[in-house]
Amino acid sequence: MGKATFRFYAELNDFLPRERRFRDIEYEFFGFPTVKDAIEALGVPHVEVDLIVVNGEPVDFSYHLRDGDRVAVYPVFESLDISGVSPLRPRPLRRPRFVADVHLGKLVRLLRLLGIDVVQPPDPADEELVRISREEGRVLLTRDRHLLKHGGLSHGYYVRADGAVEQAREVLRRFDLWGEVRPFTRCPVCNGSLERVSKEEVLGEIPPRTAAWLEEYSRCRSCGKLYWPGTHYRRLRETVEHILTGHPGGGSSPGREDGAG
Repeated sequence: MGKATFRFYAELNDFLPRERRFRDIEYEFFGFPTVKDAIEALGVPHVEVDLIVVNGEPVDFSYHLRDGDRVAVYPVFESLDISGVSPLRPRPLRRPRFVADVHLGKLVRLLRLLGIDVVQPPDPADEELVRISREEGRVLLTRDRHLLKHGGLSHGYYVRADGAVEQAREVLRRFDLWGEVRPFTRCPVCNGSLERVSKEEVLGEIPPRTAAWLEEYSRCRSCGKLYWPGTHYRRLRETVEHILTGHPGGGSSPGREDGAG
C-alpha cells in the first residue's frame, strides 16, 4: 500500500468534508492510480482543477501516484492564463460562454438579462450537456457534483450559492465577467441577440397605447420575440443593479446598456 499527502486550495475545499478542509489529507492506495482518480475519489470534480503540483513539479491528470508523493491541487483560473505552468488545459476560455442544466432556470434568465451567453437545452441527458460543452466550448454550470466528474467534460463549474441573484453574482465573480455585462441585449427566453428595430417595422405588433408614446423596440434575432421597455422594465433594471452591487468597482456595470427589457 502506498500513501500520498494531498492539499486542496481555495474553493476546492467546498467539496471536502469539513474536517478535511484547508489541511493535509493522507490518501492511501494500492498499485499506481492516476492523480485524477485520486482527486475525484476525495470528492473534487476534475473540471474544478486547473493546476496540480506533485513534489514541486506541475503534472497532468495522467500522472500515477507513488508512495510519499506530496500533491497540491489548485482551482480553475479562467480569468488568468497559466497555460505556461499547468499542463491540464491548452488555454483558458477567454470569453466564457455557458451551458446550464435544467435545475438552474432562474440563474439562466438572470445571466441572459445581463447579456451573458448561456444555453439551456430542455431537460437534456448528462451526455447531451457534456457534448454541448465540448463542441461549443461552453462551461457547464450545474449543482450536480457527479456530473462534473464526467470523463468527457473539460470545463465545468459547481454553483455554490442557493438564491438566483447570489448565483449570478457568483458566476460574474468566478469568471471575471463584469466587463462582459451588457444588460438587455440578449433574449431571456432563447438566448438570442437582440437588435433594434424601427417603430414603423413593428407597428402592427404592438399595443396602440404603447405605440402612442414609445419609440424604442428590439427583436430577438433567433426566435423573433419583440421587446420594449414596458411597465416591468423598472423592476428588471432594479434586479440588474441588485446583482451588480457585487462588482468590486461599485454598484454599476462597466458595460454598455442596449436593447429593450
